[in-house]
Amino acid sequence: MEFVAAQFINGIATGGIYALLVLGFNVLILVGGVFQFAYPYIVVLSMYIGWIVMRAMGSNIAFGILAIIGSGVGLNLLTEPLFRPLVRRGAKIATFIVSLGIAIICTDLMVRQIHGGVPIGFPIELTGREALVSFGVATLSRGQLATIVGSFTALGVFMYLLYQTKLGRSFRSVAQNPLAARIFGIPILRMSIYSFTLAGLLAGVSAAFLAMTLGGASAFLGANLAIKVFAVAIFAGVGNLKGGLICALILGLVESFVTGSVPGLWTNAVAFSMILVVIIVKPQGLFGARA
Repeated sequence: MEFVAAQFINGIATGGIYALLVLGFNVLILVGGVFQFAYPYIVVLSMYIGWIVMRAMGSNIAFGILAIIGSGVGLNLLTEPLFRPLVRRGAKIATFIVSLGIAIICTDLMVRQIHGGVPIGFPIELTGREALVSFGVATLSRGQLATIVGSFTALGVFMYLLYQTKLGRSFRSVAQNPLAARIFGIPILRMSIYSFTLAGLLAGVSAAFLAMTLGGASAFLGANLAIKVFAVAIFAGVGNLKGGLICALILGLVESFVTGSVPGLWTNAVAFSMILVVIIVKPQGLFGARA
């Protein structure tokens, strides 16, 4: 029972972060018209920038978190003009190629320009690894609690924005039929910029929670996250927002229980085997590709 509780806590925290990442990824596909493979790389680069700010400010956590979130928004917005002419031509494959270039640039910056390519570590004040609640081997740390509560709060706010506000209705209109949305007077360019802003905010928030749960980052964390986000998006059905949330939580829980139960580095093998079986049976994903 203690083992199940411990792995459930870890899995929910990890799955919440995956859900935020998949949401941002899907928003860029649906509204921005961009297959942004570099999105997780921007998340990790935001962690590095926050780490630099924290070092410069004497491990000031508030400034560090603001820098991480601000970097997520700023870096994502910087990429929008690169994709704009491609989106106008409907060249989605070209957006994927451009995003690969952005991913390489982000990785190169972290390998060659920041901390000599050595992995970074965040101060204990941010990670909060001391146990707030203990149940045998199961513990709930301050960082895990903040990640679980914060990620699910962010997901709830996002869903409210998407389904209960005028901006959310405009997003869904553009995602379903950009031409019809333009005819009805919805500013497509402005919606695209808003989508990059929202996805950047999700990137920054998820980067802050990753810093809390992992306690550090390396230049190659972006590649690992990119594979996970891409896999979850296909697992659920590309562009399916609600399905992406569910599948992200499933992946987080599966990873946690496999890590705690199976010796060796079998986590990715088991998780992706499960995803592969689903895709073979349902090529459109578990919930189907839709907005």
